[in-house]
Amino acid sequence: MDSAPDTAPGTATGTNTAAALAVEDRALAHNYSPLPVVIASGDGAWVTDVDGKRYLDGLAAYSAVNFGHGNPRLLDAARAQLDRVTLTSRAFVNDRLGPFAESLAALTGTDMVLPMNTGAEAVESAIKVSRAWGYRVKGVPQGQATIIVAGGNFHGRTTTIISFSDDPDARNDFGPYTPGFRTVPYGDAAALREAMDETVVAVLLEPIQGEGGVVIPPADYLPAVREVCDEFGALFIADEIQSGLGRTGHTLAVSRVGVRPDLITLGKALGGGIVPVSAVVGSREVLGVLRPGEHGSTFGGNPLAAAVGAEVVAMLDEGTFQQRALAGEPVLRGLLDDLVGHGVVSHRVAGLWAGIDIDPAIGTGKEIAKAMAARGVLVKDTHGSTIRFAPPLVVTDDEVATAIGALAAVLRDRS
Repeated sequence: MDSAPDTAPGTATGTNTAAALAVEDRALAHNYSPLPVVIASGDGAWVTDVDGKRYLDGLAAYSAVNFGHGNPRLLDAARAQLDRVTLTSRAFVNDRLGPFAESLAALTGTDMVLPMNTGAEAVESAIKVSRAWGYRVKGVPQGQATIIVAGGNFHGRTTTIISFSDDPDARNDFGPYTPGFRTVPYGDAAALREAMDETVVAVLLEPIQGEGGVVIPPADYLPAVREVCDEFGALFIADEIQSGLGRTGHTLAVSRVGVRPDLITLGKALGGGIVPVSAVVGSREVLGVLRPGEHGSTFGGNPLAAAVGAEVVAMLDEGTFQQRALAGEPVLRGLLDDLVGHGVVSHRVAGLWAGIDIDPAIGTGKEIAKAMAARGVLVKDTHGSTIRFAPPLVVTDDEVATAIGALAAVLRDRS
């Protein structure tokens, strides 16, 4: 894998980039405001734009590309399945889904798998399952099931999910909103306990809030959530769509504090950056409440997705990606420590994942991200002056240093 660009990095300087941006502006709904970089190819931790400029990928498609661009094992698995069969629907049984589900359950220490496609679908599925469990097992009166969520959450952008978001960009003008949710402050176990009552069927949380800026709760928080859920007879649902599958140095981020949820939502990296694959995994007692015909997806569990997902599981089973993230954590943290007081106000690091708060006097997160792109490093802003760094887990320590070096240079230039 290369450690430096072959050409001088920059953004939106070439004719091919300008032409591609013009087409997007005409043809696409403007629900995104991307950096003016038009990616044409990728290899490992690097991507190349349509004008031949190369960038270190510091986002990995929000952790969907944990295993690197063009990972040969994943491409081989996909190509082999493309030559056999890609889609059958769940009206029939395909020979790839069962083995994939069995291996994923073993990897995550769970009993059963509910396959879907996108992360938002997985969260919606977990919401449906927990409500059914509440009515059929816990005995909550029909129509009264409550799910507790955390402030600052991000679980997707469907109308049900944005109903319990406190992000105005995700929520405003999209009502009426779905009832049945109660919000408490993230990281506050006492507030959670106060909000519990007999109607609560589940507590839905991100072990680390990714979109919120890689917000890591106190070490005793998730164990306290597990304790409160047990005390009140509610399910604990962990949304591991961004945090799971190696990103934090563990297969699951909840393993950092030794917690076992009842349901776990997975996505992004589960598809290896090739196809959308998501799943809800959990105990037989909970997922077993679903009956035929009550939930489904035409593409969920398709043979191509299962083949790629099975290879993802096999790679994670070896533990090398988790080990790489663990080994990279102190390197990343040390580099960011050196920038505190020099344009960085604070930072949070878990594995190869960082939320970096920039001094607002220096610039917004979007401005810093654009300036870093001009230096050949791609990152993503969130919530004002915070940027997120989440490179593919194949990144080397030298490449991490290159990325943070670009940030340091941008901060010096703007100070």
